[in-house]
Amino acid sequence: MCGIAGFVGEGSRDDIVRMNLAQAWRGPDGSGVWEDPSAAVYLGHCRLAIIDIAGGAQPMWTDDGDIGIVFNGEIYNHSELRDELKRCGARFVTDHSDTEVLLHAYRHWGDGFVRRLNGMWSFAIYDRPRRRLFGSRDRFGKKPFYYLHRPGLFAFASELGALRAHGAIDCPISESALKKFFAYGYIPAPNSILEGIGKLPGGYCLEFDLSSQRLRSWKYWEFEIEPFEEIPADAESRWCEELRSLLDRAVKRRLMSDVPIGAFLSGGIDSSAISAIAMKQLGKGRLRTYSIGFEEPTFDESAYAQRVAAFIGSDHACRTLSIDAARRIVPEVLGRLDEPMGDSSILPTYLLCGFAREGLTVALGGDGGDELFAGYDPFRALRWAQIYRSLVPRPVHDAISLVVSRLPVSHRNMSFDFKVKRTLRGLAYPPSHWCPVWMASLDARGLADLFRQPVDLEDVYSEAIEQWESCRSPALVDRTMQFYAKLYLQDDILTKVDRASMLHSLEVRAPFLDCDLVEFVRRIPWQFKIRGAQTKYLLKKALEPLLPKDILHRPKKGFGVPVGAWFQSGRLAVPEFSGIACDADYVAQRLAAHRAGRSDERAFLWNLTTLAHFVDRARASSTPR
Repeated sequence: MCGIAGFVGEGSRDDIVRMNLAQAWRGPDGSGVWEDPSAAVYLGHCRLAIIDIAGGAQPMWTDDGDIGIVFNGEIYNHSELRDELKRCGARFVTDHSDTEVLLHAYRHWGDGFVRRLNGMWSFAIYDRPRRRLFGSRDRFGKKPFYYLHRPGLFAFASELGALRAHGAIDCPISESALKKFFAYGYIPAPNSILEGIGKLPGGYCLEFDLSSQRLRSWKYWEFEIEPFEEIPADAESRWCEELRSLLDRAVKRRLMSDVPIGAFLSGGIDSSAISAIAMKQLGKGRLRTYSIGFEEPTFDESAYAQRVAAFIGSDHACRTLSIDAARRIVPEVLGRLDEPMGDSSILPTYLLCGFAREGLTVALGGDGGDELFAGYDPFRALRWAQIYRSLVPRPVHDAISLVVSRLPVSHRNMSFDFKVKRTLRGLAYPPSHWCPVWMASLDARGLADLFRQPVDLEDVYSEAIEQWESCRSPALVDRTMQFYAKLYLQDDILTKVDRASMLHSLEVRAPFLDCDLVEFVRRIPWQFKIRGAQTKYLLKKALEPLLPKDILHRPKKGFGVPVGAWFQSGRLAVPEFSGIACDADYVAQRLAAHRAGRSDERAFLWNLTTLAHFVDRARASSTPR
């Protein structure tokens, strides 16, 4: 993994050097800058060396100096592409650099070469003869790409902090993005927390023309649910076999590395599957697996991880942390994030990445399994939610919600009262709003109270509505999967893992997001993904030869920490901050209700906390240089 940065227009070498330094943890093994003052083009790169350690320095150029690149990511099919390009006449200088493959692929196949890539990436290619910058982000947006375009300046970087290190960039917080942050718990692309700075969405490319100063972007790939029209009589057994084969190939591709590699192992289905397959390919005892345990029983999964490690024969390491120790890292983590993050599981993810980095440079993870196979709890609620909505009038719903709101608050992990209250809150809205309302810290009424102004639901939830309405399938499960795969996965899960891992200079790979695997899974009908109350049905059946049944069928726990209990006890305080136009009395009322146990405001209070740290960091970095 690496960090990329660059700009065209206003600025100097000092700016690109500062941009590189602002994200140096993304690439501690080397850095490089390139400048062409006559064309006002500047490129920067900081490198975490994984593949072709000796020959992969960047910015990298073709031998004639016409085409250069700064690249963040890994291309898992680069060897096959290299062989094909050689047959087309390409002459390579490096031994096995995937970066050089991108340069020759662009030259020989044009912009469409990105459709041939199987991997994770964000990159910018400077084509000197054509006077253009060409950028791209991988299909699911695993690697970040922020950019700014205004008269006289186009700039891009892997992190917001790197963009803000440019002396001419000082953007205010976006009011629209702020509302979306509280409405989703994250900021969906193409929005960013700062006005004027966007995120290139996953599956998109862009072009900046140096002559006309025009910027355009386009979609080269999109995740779409498109079930097989014909289901064979032996579909279950046939698809299980195909699924195992594709997972095996996906893991094998991601084991390529010139540095130590291992796997995260929580004891859940997804990470256990990846670890078991990697162990099978590497041989007994040759895979290191890592997990984090907690003293609080409802948040601790370490016993399951130990069970799987013993079953597959991995070299397992587990570190048990006290809740107070985890709590103490809150300022450390939040003080380094480039955007506020409403997912408190950033804390254990950060701890896990730091622990694994002590022995590894690359780790495999199970991200993507829940989104592709309908693994989250809301999928179980869909059938009953549909029945409830059709039978229960709004006044009766409001009465039921009032009664349920008086249930005692529990801060146990995924407690019953938490699930019921969240479900009922979502059912007050149309189905296209269910997913974000179920998961976010505030609904529309809460947003209006916080910002002291009416809320336009169509605007706040525009991304969720678009995904819901664009899904070709009318099935609730498919529409919900599309929301999770296209919004939540990209802007919450993958963002969280990228930031937590990169803060420790660790690369994390996700076999479930392999292109071939995704193309197959997106066509499996939803009835094979959720059956009755059982989620991930087909995946569990496919994994029966690889994992113990008690692991495959144990309840989903999730990876979290008890921030609700911390806020209630006062061990975690909501920092005071200014600069955000919100109702202080409303915040005080919600905090008081939480501390008194009258309501569960953990998500809202966590969002406020992470936002406060972001505001403090942004204010500090805006001081005169």
